[in-house]
This record gives sequence, C-alpha cells and structure tokens, in this order.
Amino acid sequence: MQLNKIVEFHKALGDLTRIRIIALLQQGPLHGQAIAGKLGLKPPTITHHIAKLREVGLIKERRDKNTIYFSLNTKILETSAKAILTVGTGGVSNMEMSVTEEERAAIINNFFTKGGKLKNYPAQRKKKLVVLAHMAKGLEFGKVYPEKEINEYLKQFHEDYATLRRELIMCQYMYRENNQYELNPVELWWLH
Repeated sequence: MQLNKIVEFHKALGDLTRIRIIALLQQGPLHGQAIAGKLGLKPPTITHHIAKLREVGLIKERRDKNTIYFSLNTKILETSAKAILTVGTGGVSNMEMSVTEEERAAIINNFFTKGGKLKNYPAQRKKKLVVLAHMAKGLEFGKVYPEKEINEYLKQFHEDYATLRRELIMCQYMYRENNQYELNPVELWWLH
C-alpha cells in the first residue's frame, strides 16, 4: 500500500452508503440483493458501491451457485485505517509487536548464513517479519521493479523466491500492481 493507497482507502470510506455497507457486513456475509433490501437502495447502486470498496480491498467475495456473497476484509480495514497514524512517525504504532535491536540481530544471525543466504524461512510471525524487513531493506524506495527483477533479487536469499515475494506483499513491505512491485514506505511495514 503506497501513500496514494491510503488516500484511496479514505476516499472509499468518504461515502455514507459505503459506511452503511461496511456496518452491515460486520454482522456477516450478505449477497447484493440483501444489502440493497436492508439499505432501501436499488441493486445497481449497491453494485457501484461494492466495486468502490472492492478496489481498496475491503470486500471479499464468495460464490455459492449463482449467488455472490460479500464479506468484509477486516484485516485490510484495520491495517488501512491504522496506516494513517504511522505516516511520518517512523513507527508502526500498535499495528504489530516491537523487537529490540538485540532480538533483531539474533534473529538475523540465526536465520541467515554469513554469506547472506536464508537458512530456512521462520514459522514464528515475529521472526518472519524481522527476516522480511531485513530483505526489504536492500530494495530502493520509489523504484518500480518488474516481477523478474524482484525474483532475481530474492533468489540471492533463497530459491523459493515466490514465497518470499508473496510474503513481502502480504506483510505490506511491498505493493504489487500489474506485476510491478514497489517498496512501501517504512512507516507502513508491519515491523521495521
């Protein structure tokens, strides 16, 4: 999520109908007709607003035969809402756990060889985030990387570059759009 993604998130929430849809979906998944009925609106109006919420990742969809059920992506909602609090602070606020410099050094020492190769990918979340942050620091902020270049960069750490690439995105160290990758500002990283 780049800074413009934070702006897009807040723009998407800048509509009363969308806020009402989010409030409904907090109670559980609903299909479009049900949302329209509960809000007293026409289905095309709901389709429009759902599309806006989907664009910023707030809506998940599940198909059951011919019906699409919409649900709230609470993880994205929480992370995106909190992201604004960390811009410019150099910190992660309460978004994630903190790690001391001693812990960070020990984790890096335990999971990387002297030559910089990743011995194995940690299962524990805190260690995983330290490992990802360590790898992400070698990328240039503001540069857009094609997927092939990211793959080559990650291969220097481990042969399973696809997993590393996916984790960098899922943990918000990087943003991906149309197979183009960009490093997020450090303030948006879950742990740095």
